[in-house]
Amino acid sequence: MSPSPVATTLSQVESLLSEAERATPSPEELESLARSHRPGAVNLRHYLALRRHDLRHLQQALAELGLSSLGRAEGHVEATLRAVRRALRAMGGLPPVDEQLRGPDFGEAREALVRNAEALLGPSPSGRGVRIMVTADSGLADDAEAVRALLERGMSILRINCAHDGPEVWNRIAGHLRAAEKATGRPCRILMDLSGPKIRTGPLQPGPAVLSWKLRRDLRGKLLAPTSVWIAPVGESPRAGGPVLRFPAGWVRTLQPGAVLHFRDARGGARALRLAERQGEVLRAEAEQKAFVLPDTRFQTSSADPGACPVSLPEPELPITLVEGDRLVLTRSLEPGRAEARDPSGRLVEPGRVGCTEPALFAHVRPGHRVLLDDGKFQAEALEVHPDRLELRIVRGPRPSGRLASEKGINVPDTELHLPALTDEDRRDLETVVRLADLVGMSFVQRPGDIGALRAELERHGASGIGLVLKIETTHAFAAMPALLQAAMEHERTGVMIARGDLAVECGYQRLAEVQEELLWICEAAHLPAIWATQVLEGLAKNGVPSRAEVTDAAMGERAECVMLNKGPHILAAVSALDDILRRMEEHQSKKTAQLRALRSWARAD
Repeated sequence: MSPSPVATTLSQVESLLSEAERATPSPEELESLARSHRPGAVNLRHYLALRRHDLRHLQQALAELGLSSLGRAEGHVEATLRAVRRALRAMGGLPPVDEQLRGPDFGEAREALVRNAEALLGPSPSGRGVRIMVTADSGLADDAEAVRALLERGMSILRINCAHDGPEVWNRIAGHLRAAEKATGRPCRILMDLSGPKIRTGPLQPGPAVLSWKLRRDLRGKLLAPTSVWIAPVGESPRAGGPVLRFPAGWVRTLQPGAVLHFRDARGGARALRLAERQGEVLRAEAEQKAFVLPDTRFQTSSADPGACPVSLPEPELPITLVEGDRLVLTRSLEPGRAEARDPSGRLVEPGRVGCTEPALFAHVRPGHRVLLDDGKFQAEALEVHPDRLELRIVRGPRPSGRLASEKGINVPDTELHLPALTDEDRRDLETVVRLADLVGMSFVQRPGDIGALRAELERHGASGIGLVLKIETTHAFAAMPALLQAAMEHERTGVMIARGDLAVECGYQRLAEVQEELLWICEAAHLPAIWATQVLEGLAKNGVPSRAEVTDAAMGERAECVMLNKGPHILAAVSALDDILRRMEEHQSKKTAQLRALRSWARAD
């Protein structure tokens, strides 16, 4: 006689429970971890033991018996298995067994995650369990009101990216935030991301210096509005974007709004710019005609003005144009690279050449390895590997062609480079970071030793209590998550940032949804807070209007403990929108569990 479905299912659950018990870390293993993370470390081992198995048939059997299907067991694996076993034994007429939990129960798991999140990220706002992090724009250094407005809209953490600007700007931004905290009574933490070993393309040879601008016209060709052109002293930059003409500072100071600048453009046409307003050292001019400006173009306030002034134009680099199937040479030398050469029919005669900032690439890349350029815009395959260069073939890129410039990211997901995550520049930056930040983000972490190196450096600065955020950006880091979390749990305040932009480049967009889910799950299993990062409401922040897809993506962030927004001219609107989305979703979802509040959507009107 075959065993009953209850008996068969009970046997499978007991086997899983035994395996989880055997995976429990020893007291000696737990001793090295921060006390607050020991329950999470036990549960993490149980979770890894559970997820070694394909549980889909067991889940179906449990669901048909009306029991928990283990689909929400991340934070309390052993407690869930024991609860299911009790129910199965009762259904089979078997007596209960004595049980002693080694891992956290349901309530302890929830409390541990909340406690660890508050220790790292600060208290959650009233009515919203998920915090909002905002990446600081450089302009915040001179805009205390904008910093205060972000705080008032709902920002809980301000992120400063140490790959940009420097200590002077960081100090001013942090000072504005601390003043805003005092003025509003709202707490806010500062996360400072270390740059890490970012691999980029080197410089390229310059092309001809020319500056042009276009006009916006309607379908009938009528001018809709003048184009803004900025007049700035050499070394100064306007706050807003657009074409910039630079002149000696003394000459710019003599210009006044209302005046008109006359010049002849590269085609010999008479052109004029009307000076509309002054903004500090910079003036905004308005153009009603298209123009091409060269370095020898001279500007004067009137035809009789003897003081005509030449414009200063930077020499722009000449990018490499790439077509699928093209070859490209990546060199160890950081001498300026050069664009490709083509015949009149467009056929490649000589491939473009560009340097790489990381010499280790040439020792570890092998033929057949993928080389991703410009954050995945181009996918190349290594054909030949030499000590001083890589011969690549472009297998995917924009169609019909795309352009590769300097300072663009290079990813090698198939290659183990063994680069230290903490660079000499990071060590210098830490001198400022430990004074300003509540949290430090470790970029491109890949091995437990990386975390140990950062902790040792923090200890040297007397800042061992600072919060630590692991930025998971590569497939190698994703594969090493259990070991990375184990090392991170030696630190009292720690969490994970799911850096979905770099992850998408490394693992491919097709796999990103799967990878980000698994990272959320393993963080919950370890009772560590997760930060949902990269391109959240990016269209809204940059253009003022969100897409439907990014609103849904923002709602998914409710399953993390913090959601990060990037900078943009409409960032205040993005913070307000995200605050509203998260508050609404919190009534419907908690991690993977649907919250079944009473629905009012279809209530019949009285």
